Amino acid sequence: MTSQTTIDTTGSGGKAPATPSGATPGKGLRGHPWLTLITVAVGVMMVALDGTIVAIANPAIQKDLGATFAQVQWITNGYFLALAVSLITAGKLGDRFGHRQTFLIGVVGFAAASGAIGLSDSIALVVTFRVLQGLFGALLMPAALGLLRATFPAEKLNMAIGIWGMVIGASTAGGPILGGVLVEHVNWQSVFFINVPVGVLAVVLGVWILLDHRAENAPRSFDILGIALLSAAMFCLVWALIKAPEWGWGDGRTWAFIIASVVGFALFAFWETKVREPLIPLALFRSVPLSAGVVLMILMAIAFMGGLFFVTFYLQNVHGMSPIDAGLHLLPLTGMMIVGSPLAGAMITKVGPRIPLAGGMALTAIAMYGMSTLETDTGSGIMSVWFALLGLGLAPVMVGATEVIVGNAPMELSGVAGGLQQAAMQIGGSLGTAVLGAVMASKVDSDLADNWTKAGLPPLTPEQEHQASEAVQVGVPPVAPGTPDAIAAKITGVAHDTFISGMSAASLVAAGVAVVAVLVAFLTKRGENAGAGAGAAHI
Repeated sequence: MTSQTTIDTTGSGGKAPATPSGATPGKGLRGHPWLTLITVAVGVMMVALDGTIVAIANPAIQKDLGATFAQVQWITNGYFLALAVSLITAGKLGDRFGHRQTFLIGVVGFAAASGAIGLSDSIALVVTFRVLQGLFGALLMPAALGLLRATFPAEKLNMAIGIWGMVIGASTAGGPILGGVLVEHVNWQSVFFINVPVGVLAVVLGVWILLDHRAENAPRSFDILGIALLSAAMFCLVWALIKAPEWGWGDGRTWAFIIASVVGFALFAFWETKVREPLIPLALFRSVPLSAGVVLMILMAIAFMGGLFFVTFYLQNVHGMSPIDAGLHLLPLTGMMIVGSPLAGAMITKVGPRIPLAGGMALTAIAMYGMSTLETDTGSGIMSVWFALLGLGLAPVMVGATEVIVGNAPMELSGVAGGLQQAAMQIGGSLGTAVLGAVMASKVDSDLADNWTKAGLPPLTPEQEHQASEAVQVGVPPVAPGTPDAIAAKITGVAHDTFISGMSAASLVAAGVAVVAVLVAFLTKRGENAGAGAGAAHI
């Protein structure tokens, strides 16, 4: 049955008569699809940018606030943890109370938390407000997808999601460039203060442009126990992935949290079959295309986020580039995502998602294999080829997997579907960093001692070898102060060669993940409900 939408024509959150699919939701600028896209893109840009821009600022924050390395890690971990745990619940809030209101609250909270971080004078406050950033970002992201789903007619939705994916990809890849400029030429606080005027712009546009679309048969109650169980399960899973590199994959604590996560998900699934209005109707996953879209998004994020994690260390610590130079070397990736996303949207509209998704993951696999061949002296031209190919491969997946997930969900669950899409990406990113990090650590541990001995360097104690291994895993030569230049050069050569072997192994694993994703892509298809409830405003 085709869903109907209830539209707030006053901007106050009140209900207007239900508008059937294909009706014009409003006149003038309010509710205009392309202006809606611009508005949500401004908000989404803040959240995506903050996923990577802060990494460049971390050393400056550590020095200014006297923080330990573990404390600085939580600047990033706290943000991703809050974001991943809250996304599906936040999507449900949008379905219940309206995506316009949820989006605006998310933007205001995110910008306010950003400003508070810039004013913070302790690492505890920075981490606290980063967690708040993640919570408000979780409100914003699914609401943006819900607004696009409700505003665009079916024949234009893929193009809109393509541009939306382009904004996320470009913001994620462009974060290190902008972060490097701000940290080097202003201060670390400016990395957060920049979100305040962007947030103000998004709120002004949102109040002026956005319409409140709500499905008539959206659930009216909340599955509180379901929210608690899902949040606990997600927390345990993401926590285990975050702490595994520190604790070790064989550590009892890592497995305790993984087992707790599995139990939590099992209890959540059981409860969802009993409750009257579940948080996630498990019938959603009877849709093979939707389930395949979620799996595909996870696999894509493992290959992309995990692979990109080591590339930044390769550029800065092996090639000795500044943060700005490293960011500029990633421009081929960003540029191809910007060019490829709308083109992918148009292609998916014409031929469906299967071929573009499978082709995109095949290109991603080739690019990751190419990155496994990088050496310490590889030139910028060769690097650019692989980075560009990666961006070209990711573009159709960012667009197509999103359309498959959201398009195959009922209109009244578009927020939950958007939360699923974003949660899959966050979990995949965390999983990619953790798993590929374990591959890197294992390879470095197995090769370092042998390479060290072959170079004729003095033997290391077990403690020294452990410390050297940790440094080499991020491409840093473990050269002690006062080391003679000849010895320092040998240590640097060993460190870089060992890091390259570890990065090569991790890249090959990422390529294998991408190959599996090619097969999963063939299980997808165009969303049967893509047009349900979509407005047909003049475009």
